[in-house]
Order: sequence, then C-alpha cells, then structure tokens
Amino acid sequence: MLSLRRSLLVSGYLLLGGSLLIATLASGQSSASEEHGFPPLQTDVMVPDLNVTETAPAGYATLPSGPAVDTPSRPIAPAIVQGPPEPIAPPPVDHLRVSLDWYPSPRHAALYVAQARDMFRHRGLRVEIATPADPEVPAKLLADSRVDLALTRQPLLHLLVDDGLPLIRVASLVSVPLDALIVSRESGIESLPQLEGKRIGHADRDGEQLLLPAMLAGSKLTLDDLDTPNVHYRLEEAVREGRVDGVIGGNRHLLPRSLANDGTATRSFPIEDHGVPLHDGLILVANREELRQRRDAIQRFIAALEEATAWILEHPRDSWPLLVATEPTLDTPVNRDAWPEIRARLTQSPGALSQGRYHAFERFLEDQGLAEGQHEVSRLAVDISTPAP
Repeated sequence: MLSLRRSLLVSGYLLLGGSLLIATLASGQSSASEEHGFPPLQTDVMVPDLNVTETAPAGYATLPSGPAVDTPSRPIAPAIVQGPPEPIAPPPVDHLRVSLDWYPSPRHAALYVAQARDMFRHRGLRVEIATPADPEVPAKLLADSRVDLALTRQPLLHLLVDDGLPLIRVASLVSVPLDALIVSRESGIESLPQLEGKRIGHADRDGEQLLLPAMLAGSKLTLDDLDTPNVHYRLEEAVREGRVDGVIGGNRHLLPRSLANDGTATRSFPIEDHGVPLHDGLILVANREELRQRRDAIQRFIAALEEATAWILEHPRDSWPLLVATEPTLDTPVNRDAWPEIRARLTQSPGALSQGRYHAFERFLEDQGLAEGQHEVSRLAVDISTPAP
C-alpha cells in the first residue's frame, strides 16, 4: 500500500515537471520571436490586398496564364504537325534516245550494264535504247534530231562530216579498230596482192570507200582491180554461200567464229596492220547544233558509261550473266566465246579524246586522195567534260 502511494506521488512529480518544462520553452520562443520582430506563434497573419491593375505594367492582367499558375506566359508551339507537309518535288529527269549502230552486240555492253544497274536513273536520266532497221539510218535520224545520240565508227564519222552532217563525237566505247578484211580459206587468198580479180563484198560505206582502198594501196592495187559488190549487211551469208571470196568491215571477233561454227574456215587481215591508221572502233555521236542545250545530260550519260565499264572490268564473272539477262538476244555461243576479247577492249574513259588520232586520220584521208582538205578536230570530236566554248 505504501509502495503504491509512492508510485503515484512520483508520477505526479513527473507530470508537474513536464508541464513546467513545456511552459518554459513556449515562453522562450515567444520572447525570441518578439525580439526578431516576428509575431508570436498561433497569431493570425494579415496579408495586404494588392491591387494588380494599379501596380502591374499595362497589359499584365490580360496576358494568357498557365494551367495552374496565375503568371504571364508565352504562346507554346504545337507539339505535333497540324497539317500535311508540303509535297517534295521530284528531281527533273532528262530523256535521251540512243540508237545502236546495228543489232545488239557485246561491244554495246556498257549501255546495257548501265541500264541494268540503274546508273542512268541515279543521274536523273531516262534512256531509251533503239535498234535500227537499217544501219545507215541512225546518222540520218540524229542529223534530223529524231534521236539524241547514235553509235557509229570513227572512219564513217569522217565521211558523214565531209557530207555536211552536223555530227560530232562525244565518247568512245571501243578505242581500237574492230574490223578486218575476212576471206574464205577456200579462196586461196593468203596475202593482199592476191586480191586482184577477187570478189570482196562490203556492207558499209566506209568499208568500200576508206578501208579497202587504204589496204590495197600497199599492194599497188585499186578498187578497179577487183569486184566489190554490196552484200547489204549479209556478210556472213555471202561468205558462207560462196557468193564472195571475202568481206571488208566484218567484226574480227565475231564473224570468223560464226562462220567456223557453220564449217567455213577463214583468214583475217586486221585493217590497222595494212595501211589504216589506228582509230576508235565504236563511238557515240551527237548533233553538233544541239550539243549546247543537251551538254549536261550527255555528260551524265557518259559518266554512267564510265561507271558501267569499270564495273564490267572489275567483275569479269558477273558481267556476262548480267548482260544476257538484260538483253537476252546476246546469249549465243559466238557472243559468249568472243566476250572476253571484246570486254578487254572496252574503253575505261569513254569521254577522253585523243585529238591527235582524229587529226591523223584527216591527214591520212587527204594523203590517200579520199578527201579534199582537212576538217578541224573541233568539228569532228569534243571532250564533253571540258567547259563549253
């Protein structure tokens, strides 16, 4: 009983001490607040009523506010496009019409590879490759502005320019001669002097008027010493059927192989080994009178041919399958066998021009009495990469 009373007495002392301590702390805080100028705790604080319209700058109250803060803010740009974007105009595309010199051949490889690998399209070109019904037509179509470019040979170009046609060389696809005098072994012709009294057919004008006379000159023969019928581009048939002893202007890589497959053995005389100067075997010509306005498109066209030729030479195994897939008519045993030789003769820089070669051929024609006077090289050929005069 005594212990209980002592416990109650101790608890009372503790409660009384705690109350005195809390009162002392509260009194200290009040005096500290009054000392620093702050109102005592549990006192109502009066906030003065500010008149915004009287103290704020003009227009402050009318500015737009944010979603929860009554302060001015700037207009916010929309986070998404509120309308369709403006259409992007496609780049301009130039259309070029190109005529082959005759039916498709492996020597035209750069054209077909550039087409197959979109090298023309990547340069903003749409190229149309056409095969003529007659090999004499392309030059006439080009002179009449019905095509933009045409393929031919350098010797024929000299004749056409001499005739007054406004043609000019802009690129070379093959920079070495491709033609030859091809004779049947049954004819017994083993040297050029034995051509006397023989029948040598031709299909092209330059073959009869330029190549054959130049080859005969070294043997003291003229065209009057032999018969030169026009076989109308049926060179193979004329030799195989025995209607002629040989032909001038046949492709040395294709015609002998084709005749051999039919059982006709031949002998070839390369024209550059018998009096004809070195020349470009396959060239691209344009209309001189329209060259200025078509110059940019032709430059891009030739750049595509250069890229295509580089690809062909760097991919010898892949180039032939791509070529015949693009132009199936090329897939013949003769073309397939001749392809390595023709591929090796493709010009790596089609646009490059050897002015000396064209000047030398003009001088040759004059010396042989095949032309009167000489044309300036600038009238015959141009390096399309150089600035226009």
